[in-house]
Amino acid sequence: MDKNIETRKRITIYDIAKEAGTSTATVSRVLSNSGYPVKEELRKKILDTAEKLNYSPNALGRMLKKSESRDIGVIIPTISNPFYPQVVLGIELEARRRGYGILLCNSFRDPETEKKYITSLVQKQVKGIIISSIDANHISLKEIIGNDVKVVAFDQNIKGLKCSKVGFDFVKGGMLAVEYLIKKGHRNIAFATSPLTRKSRLETLEGYKLALLKHGLPFNERNIIASSSEEEYENVNYEFENGRKLAASFLQLEERPTAIFAVNDMTAFGVIRELWNNGVNIPNDVSVVGFDNIEISSMINPPLTTINQPSFETGKLACKTLLDLMEDKGSQEVSITLEPSLVERKSVKELV
Repeated sequence: MDKNIETRKRITIYDIAKEAGTSTATVSRVLSNSGYPVKEELRKKILDTAEKLNYSPNALGRMLKKSESRDIGVIIPTISNPFYPQVVLGIELEARRRGYGILLCNSFRDPETEKKYITSLVQKQVKGIIISSIDANHISLKEIIGNDVKVVAFDQNIKGLKCSKVGFDFVKGGMLAVEYLIKKGHRNIAFATSPLTRKSRLETLEGYKLALLKHGLPFNERNIIASSSEEEYENVNYEFENGRKLAASFLQLEERPTAIFAVNDMTAFGVIRELWNNGVNIPNDVSVVGFDNIEISSMINPPLTTINQPSFETGKLACKTLLDLMEDKGSQEVSITLEPSLVERKSVKELV
């Protein structure tokens, strides 16, 4: 084969799996001769397909056959939101402490990119993956990952995949934020959010609704200001820009709410910027509450009242949980839920 052609199109186990009509996990088991039971007919089909496509494992693949990988995979939706780098820092420090490295993958909020990264990590024979999945309904991830790779999800549950989870009580967090606003005298409260495709966002919305119900306040669908899913993958600084767009929609409401609860701090920053640009004072005209408590939330003007989500601790716990599973120190999947707390600053006005 022409070397230039081979360079342009390197065949992977993803291509073989697609051609043979099976999962990448099964292809990996056959090509690595792992001893995992695979029907002879399927084994032959995979080997024939690999030969037909001129598959050649890379140097790293050959090396990993000789020695077990000491790396774990980490897949996050975006590196641009400061919440995730803090999670990764917690993961990396715990991994280093126990003699492991990490392979960091940024899915850019794209489900197909996420799947390809998982395939790549499986091909590199990592024994564990920590993931914040784009969509909780990606049942196909079960086939990609396979049962021989340990998985810990944070932020999200992955439907159909048996795995451990280090998560956060988003329902309680949503309730805390809205109840705080109600305590400050607000009765008409908007919820500004990215597309309602992630379980964490849906749970936060549930907390918003429960707080209104608890205090006898009506739920108004018009106060849910959500962006469309198509917009989510277009901008690296999506959450900030999305906040600006959501604020523009907020300004068009006939009965304008006195407060906005944003799905995360970056969205809240975008909301505040757009409102300021339109002559709306925070908090004198509109109050804003965020979610995450990222480091810069205390540095903006005004300092943001927000729900604390311990990102560093989440990463550290996720890594510890994964490595315990990989090293057989914990044979059962576990679910760890971290409690939210409210951090009061200067972005909310108390109404008389």
